[in-house]
Amino acid sequence: MSERDDVFYQLGRLTAGDIPRRLLGALGAVTVLVAAVVLFSILSPLYAAGALLLVLAAVTVTASVVVVQAYEKTVLTVFGEYRGILEPGIHLVPPFVSHTYPFDMRTQTLDVSKQEAITRDNSPVHADAIVYIRVMDAERAFLEIENYRNATASLAQTTLRAVIGDMELDDTLSRRDTINERIDKELAEPTDAWGVRIEAVEVQTVMPSQGVVSAMEQQSSAERRRRAMILEAQGERQSAIETAQGEKQASIIRAQGSKQSQILEAQGDAVATVLRAKSAESMGERAIVERGMEAVERIGRSPSTTFVLPQELTSLVGRYGKHLSGGVEPGGGLESLGFDDETRELIGIDDYEADFVEGERQ
Repeated sequence: MSERDDVFYQLGRLTAGDIPRRLLGALGAVTVLVAAVVLFSILSPLYAAGALLLVLAAVTVTASVVVVQAYEKTVLTVFGEYRGILEPGIHLVPPFVSHTYPFDMRTQTLDVSKQEAITRDNSPVHADAIVYIRVMDAERAFLEIENYRNATASLAQTTLRAVIGDMELDDTLSRRDTINERIDKELAEPTDAWGVRIEAVEVQTVMPSQGVVSAMEQQSSAERRRRAMILEAQGERQSAIETAQGEKQASIIRAQGSKQSQILEAQGDAVATVLRAKSAESMGERAIVERGMEAVERIGRSPSTTFVLPQELTSLVGRYGKHLSGGVEPGGGLESLGFDDETRELIGIDDYEADFVEGERQ
């Protein structure tokens, strides 16, 4: 904040109680002299002296009364000597020889004007900030520093340039909190000695130079294009993966269908082969029996009385005789060579025999 702005700030805060006692005493003296000249020219000396005393008393009372506002504390000096702090309220002070200096105890804002700084990577930037301060000790703020507002603002400007100069450009743009904390820390120690507390520091803007801004825009555009290309490539890759997985699944399904078809075809061939074998076996047994019966018939016509028959022939003749005589249950047929349980289940021979028996019954 400039000295001109601080002067206007101080003038805006002046009230009747804030006018320095010396100025009020000078005005009172001039007023008394003017009143004396007028009264002595108009009235008799006695009346003029009485009127002059009244005017002097009024000026003295006015110069002796100091009103301190609720949000202020006032430093009192008499003949230039520090006498203490006046708390809010009405106070009587020695007239014409005392001075008062009010201090606003509320939080105040200091606008740190725009500063030009060079970052650690040699990039010029412009930055400004706002500092929130509060007077905690009016005595130290009066005795230790000439103008605590100007001093704090100047120190904040210097600290802001130093902090930005110690950081990279990217950090100054993205780490405002770090800048605020560092400025607050740097200002805390010297301002404490002045009786002033830094309540907060807020960096408003950090603006790089126009050339740096153009380069950053180009970099940002290139980065966006790069990300778009990456996303597009990832999409194509995912699409190819999904297509390959679909083709793989379709191939697996087709292979499973072909396998199942071959299994069913092989089972059908096996069943047909078994049925043909059973049929051939049955036909073979019947042929053997018929040949055996023919042999028996020839033996019967032979004059010999002793005959030797093979055991297999007698067994077949017995089975065939039972079949002819109805001793075998319907649908039973001639027995053939059997299959084990695993083979019968594999080729489904039980189902085919059940169908065959059902057909014979019908």
